[in-house]
Amino acid sequence: MNVFLYLLTVLIWGTTWIAITFQLGVVPAPVSIAYRFWLASAMLMAFLLLRRQPVWPPRQAWRYLLAQGLSLFCCNFLCFYYASQWVPSGLVAVVFSTAPLWNAINGRLFLGRAIRPQVMLGALLGLAGIVLLFLPQMRGHWHDSAMLLGLALALLGTLCFSCGNLLSSRMQALGLTPWLTNSWAMLIGASILGVAALALGMPFALAPDTRYLASLLYLAMIGSVVGFTAYLILVGRIGPDRAAYSTVLFPVVALTLSTIYEGYHWTAPAFAGLGLVLAGNLLAFLPLGGRAALKPATA
Repeated sequence: MNVFLYLLTVLIWGTTWIAITFQLGVVPAPVSIAYRFWLASAMLMAFLLLRRQPVWPPRQAWRYLLAQGLSLFCCNFLCFYYASQWVPSGLVAVVFSTAPLWNAINGRLFLGRAIRPQVMLGALLGLAGIVLLFLPQMRGHWHDSAMLLGLALALLGTLCFSCGNLLSSRMQALGLTPWLTNSWAMLIGASILGVAALALGMPFALAPDTRYLASLLYLAMIGSVVGFTAYLILVGRIGPDRAAYSTVLFPVVALTLSTIYEGYHWTAPAFAGLGLVLAGNLLAFLPLGGRAALKPATA
C-alpha cells in the first residue's frame, strides 16, 4: 500500500503540470484557478459532511487560513500558471522540486528548526542542476524578458508554496486536520482570485473546449482532491520526511510529458542537471542511517 500511494502521488502531481498548460488560452489564468479550487473545495466539504466531521474551523485558525489561501491556493498557482506560458511545464516542475529545500530554510528562519549540513549540500546540488537544465533553453534567450519572467515566477511560486506548507504545519499543531484546512483555504484562495478577476473585468465564461474542461476536472478532482488525499495518507503511514521523497520524482514525469506534448529537447547538460536536482533532493531528505524511504514508520 505504501508503494501504491507513493507512486499514485508521483503520477498525479507529476502530470498536473502538463494539464495546467491545457488551461492556458481563452479563459484567464485567475479565473481557471478559481474554478479549479472552487470545485476542489466543494468536493472536500462534501467529503467532510459525509464523514460527519467538523466543517467549521475555530476562531484562532482564520488568520492562518487566510494566509494559507493567499499563499498556497492563490499566489502560488497564479505564478505557476503564468510561468507555464513562457517556460516548458517540465522545467517549471523542476523548479518546484526544490520546495522541500525551501521548506527547510524557511523552517529555520521562522520556526527555529535546525538544518542538517546535508540539506545545504543538497540545496547547492539542486540549484546547480536547475542551472544546467535551463542553460539549453536560455541559449539565445538571455535577453528574452518573457523567459526570464517565467523563471522568476516559478521561483516565486515555489516560495509561496513553501510558506503555505509552514502555515499548514502551524494549523496541524493546533489540532486541525488538513482536510478541514485545505477545504477552507482553497475556498478563500479561489474567492480572492474570483473577486480580483471580476474587478479587472475578466470574462468568467468557460471555454467550449473538451481539452480545457477535461483538464479542469482533472486538476480539481484528481490533482487537488485525490492527490492531496493520497499524499496525506502516505504521510500518516510512513511519516512526512519519507513522504517528501515523492516530490523528487515529479520532474521525471513532468519532463517526460513535456517531451511528448511540448517538444522539449533533451541535451547532455539537461540530463546532468536533472541528475543533480534528483541527487540534491535525495541527499537533503535522506533519513539518518540511510534506511529505505518506503519502510513504514514506527510509533
